Amino acid sequence: MTARPNDALAEVRRLRHQRPRRHHLMRSFRLQVMLLVGVLLAAMLLAQGAYLNHRKAEIISDQMGQRALAVAQSVAAIPELVAAFDEPDPSVTIQPIAERIRRDTGARYVVVGNAEGIRYSHPLPDRIGLPMVGGDNDRALIGGESYVSEAEGSLGEAMRGKTPVFDAEGNIIGIISVGFMLDRVALDVGGHTSLGWWLVAAMIALGFAGAYGLSHHLKRVILGLEPHEIARLAMEKEAILQSIHEGILAVNREGEITLVNQQARRFLGLPEAREVLGRPIQELVPNSRLLEVLERGERQFDQQMWLGDHPVVVNRVPVRHAGEIEGAVATFRSRREIVELSDALTAASRDVDMLRAQAHEFSNKLYTLSGLLQLDRIQEALALIHQESERAQAQMSFLMGHVADPVISGTLLGKLTRAREIGVVLEIDDQSSFSLPMTAAGQEVLMTVLGNLIDNACDAARQGAGPDGDGDRGELPRVRLFFTDLGEQLLIEVEDNGPGVPSAQVARIFEEGYSTKPGRHRGIGLALVARLCAEHGGAITLEESELGGACFTVVLDRSLCRDPATA
Repeated sequence: MTARPNDALAEVRRLRHQRPRRHHLMRSFRLQVMLLVGVLLAAMLLAQGAYLNHRKAEIISDQMGQRALAVAQSVAAIPELVAAFDEPDPSVTIQPIAERIRRDTGARYVVVGNAEGIRYSHPLPDRIGLPMVGGDNDRALIGGESYVSEAEGSLGEAMRGKTPVFDAEGNIIGIISVGFMLDRVALDVGGHTSLGWWLVAAMIALGFAGAYGLSHHLKRVILGLEPHEIARLAMEKEAILQSIHEGILAVNREGEITLVNQQARRFLGLPEAREVLGRPIQELVPNSRLLEVLERGERQFDQQMWLGDHPVVVNRVPVRHAGEIEGAVATFRSRREIVELSDALTAASRDVDMLRAQAHEFSNKLYTLSGLLQLDRIQEALALIHQESERAQAQMSFLMGHVADPVISGTLLGKLTRAREIGVVLEIDDQSSFSLPMTAAGQEVLMTVLGNLIDNACDAARQGAGPDGDGDRGELPRVRLFFTDLGEQLLIEVEDNGPGVPSAQVARIFEEGYSTKPGRHRGIGLALVARLCAEHGGAITLEESELGGACFTVVLDRSLCRDPATA
């Protein structure tokens, strides 16, 4: 029996709910996915945020330094300030100018010094006249450069823009130092980068929420199973598929092979699975009819067909998900095994029928002999015994002299006894003969052919004779048998005096499942005989019998006989 895919999914879900739940968090697939995706996303966002905020801080610090340098250069270009260097007390003129610029620009200090680094201005007036500190004036006073530096001055660590002051002849007469305290720079940087960190935190929270949703979706897609459970199910499924006796072939919606077990490969003569998977089904098994199932979505059960040289019985079902056809699966089993089992059962039934007929027949004769002996009719009893012995001896002598194979002789003897039991006269033509023993295959074929044809002929003869045994024509049911192997082929003729086969039914008489007799499980014997004839280089024909009923003629290849030299 082939399980439907949707039923299989329902069974997996049912078993999942029946299974005791695991509470160990580290083995939860949902938690593992959420943590893995969330932590990975958080690490990426933190790394990106740290890089971007670091670059932003560098840009802000650089802008503050450039701002300080620009203010310093602007102060150094004020003519009044340059002219004040020639006054007796330059700080009187320079201090107000520097303080006004400091307040306007927001700088922490604007310090003007002479060529020796002596202050002419300072936010703290009491420090005017003292040397500038920090040790970073040489590049401006000696080299004449304008630059940005970080150093600790009298007011603390600061980012300072420094530029020299030139007189009209281009001589360095002083230095301008504009400073922004580093703690103030840090506050500005923090104010500008805090928004970025808040955005990173929000994205991390959103990432964890998305990771939770993703884990929930994946858990639902895999039917609530854990990874180790999926691995175990996959191994169990593979072991089952490879060990069952039926061949299994599955395709996806594009008609490409997605699954094939070793039994299917044996039936179809396919290479290893890795060479088959992914290839179009029409390329390897053109008559699989799985594409019809994909197109129509119809289930097909117990369909008979040939795969390679194997007669098989096939079931085909579509695989559906959410109402859509995702693929199709075909399962098939060898019909030869079914036929062999049927033949074995037929042979056993034939032996039982023969024994039953012989027991019944000899029981009647024993009763007759008992009656004659009780009536003291000894001569008549002896005559009956001699008569029966002569008839049995005649049959045995004929079969031993005309049929070389003991198995075929036993089959014919059993049929003679059975026919006599049911009231049918079974005649074997005197010219009949099988001069050579049969091979093992020949014995099986001839037992099947003779058994089915003689049984059908006896049934037809009895049907034509009617319940009284002599019918409308006043004849007993008769069956005539002829067989020979003298030509190039084996020839068998079985005819009866039954009603025959109507002309309208002649064309279908050899179809499996079709029968002129009522009842179930009919229409097998003649179809089986026709198939055996086709497999062994012969044929079966139907014509009108000289006895008035049907005459079946069977021709088989002589290869069923043993080689005369070995025989």
